[in-house]
Amino acid sequence: MPQSIKKGYKALLAEADAVVPAFEVGEARALQGQDGTVFVDLRDPREIEREGKMPGAFHCPRGMLEFWIDPESPYHKPIFGEDKQFVFFCAGGWRSALAAKTAIEMGLRPVSHLKGGFGAWKKAGAPTEMGTTESGEKGSAG
Repeated sequence: MPQSIKKGYKALLAEADAVVPAFEVGEARALQGQDGTVFVDLRDPREIEREGKMPGAFHCPRGMLEFWIDPESPYHKPIFGEDKQFVFFCAGGWRSALAAKTAIEMGLRPVSHLKGGFGAWKKAGAPTEMGTTESGEKGSAG
């Protein structure tokens, strides 16, 4: 019997957009480098290798987010326990919207995401760099 999807990605994104603040690139650039703000890169290491990365962003693969946020998880990352503003981003803004909604539901605050993701960041001429993720994967400038 074929699957019957009850709620598609468009509905999930609409729900996320209703509760997750989203920054345009210009607004996000004003926050970059501020001590009270952490940019969280949710992209896969291969995407970072291909496209480069945002200087100073913390890399958290999307599949680990819930485990890294929860202080009871054996995988918890202390950065998510800090009193900071978290700005999530992915390649195009969809994964980050859904991830930010999940983080808010878990109790992480304040959380927002970058409208248009890293693609919009690069297109606007915002800074990118070569480098590695926290797990050591290489990234290249785009």
